[in-house]
Amino acid sequence: MSPRDASSTHKPPHVLVADDQRDVREALRLLLKGEGFVVELASSPAGALEAVGRAAYDAVLIDLNYTRDTTSGAEGLDLLANLQQVDPELPVIVMTAWGTIELAVEAMRRGARDFVEKPWDNARLCSILRNQVALKRALARGERLAAENLLLRGGTEPFIAGAPSMQALCEMIKRVAPSDANLLITGEPGTGKGLVARLLHDNSPRAAQPFIAVNMGSIPETMFESEMFGHVRGAFTDAKADRIGRFELADGGTLFLDEIGNVPWSQQGKLLRVLESGEFERIGSSRTQQASVRVIAATNADLTAAIAAGGFRKDLLFRINTVELKLPPLRERREDILPLAERYLTSLASRYGRVLEGFSPEAERALVAHGWPGNVRELAHSVERAVLLGAGPRIGAAELQLGPAGVTPLATATMDRMSLEDAERVLIRAALARCSGNATQAATELGLSRSALYRRLEKLGIAV
Repeated sequence: MSPRDASSTHKPPHVLVADDQRDVREALRLLLKGEGFVVELASSPAGALEAVGRAAYDAVLIDLNYTRDTTSGAEGLDLLANLQQVDPELPVIVMTAWGTIELAVEAMRRGARDFVEKPWDNARLCSILRNQVALKRALARGERLAAENLLLRGGTEPFIAGAPSMQALCEMIKRVAPSDANLLITGEPGTGKGLVARLLHDNSPRAAQPFIAVNMGSIPETMFESEMFGHVRGAFTDAKADRIGRFELADGGTLFLDEIGNVPWSQQGKLLRVLESGEFERIGSSRTQQASVRVIAATNADLTAAIAAGGFRKDLLFRINTVELKLPPLRERREDILPLAERYLTSLASRYGRVLEGFSPEAERALVAHGWPGNVRELAHSVERAVLLGAGPRIGAAELQLGPAGVTPLATATMDRMSLEDAERVLIRAALARCSGNATQAATELGLSRSALYRRLEKLGIAV
């Protein structure tokens, strides 16, 4: 059994404690056992190396001083180096009763994950171990997915795509990303169209150049030309300085036009012109400029139906969808639900300062069984809410609150402990979930205009 095979989500953390003092070993064994760790003991560096060579551990807690001397930490530093040779990814936490800042710095420089002085603080020691175990398990899962070709990496966050319904999409991404073709990403609200757009850019020859994203639904019709093409000072009443438009900002890189179906009819011809020729003028300027931009558009709307209804230009659709990439809804990629949930849990626990070990078996079953009308966005929101509301080391099914969408009394009751920004984020995500991602309906429920909602979404970092 390899050290990397040490853990799964529900397997109790397996920790090795190495110290030459019997009473210290026993005290740590009782403490960690009471906190849910499986503990093995070693009394010497040789015993610790022998244990790591025959079994897998999630973390190792080692003393820095043994029998050769009592103060230098040399034996412990040698043991640290030897453990790293056996498994470079094994988290090692060092401790000593004779700690100095210099020794702590040296241990960390040589690869220790953290440093504890004797007598230790029980809560801090357990917190350090739990955090290191959680990090190791998250990294191990990422490595497994990557080895199975289930994870594509971009410049932002991993793209989890292990479900069979995602394999054709992954192959298409690999084929079209290196090209300069304009692409259209379609799919239900919350399926991750923005992440796919970024992934396409990061795997293209333009990866080192700008990636400029603009939500077309957030731009008032009167400001469309200024936002997209820029303006010069004095072009209109409020034009107090020159402004660079999105096409100019994206020159040499990628321009991501999210919610392309929301572009007003009156502006679609102007957008078509720059897509066809690469040429545009800032408002108030007669100088024609050229931009080399790859355009990736996204929509959850049925553009064919919009064309039939007279709301979208057929020639614009032809220009933006050289290749169409359709994202399946989360209910059609259930194999990805738990890996996605675990990734969000790790990220959000860090953000909110929580130490969490994962999901309970009941929570995992609830996650997989849920219909997810809001797709990946709803999943992220549910995990975030559970992180905020959960009291124990594991997220339970009740904390996920996967009943009817909306803000539950429990969620409402906890808002007095949230910042205004976090409360606003919860309310907006709940409204989007109730409205199945329809931003216009959600804006109406929240008493906002659609453009005002989109501005809040952009400010709060909520993808639509």
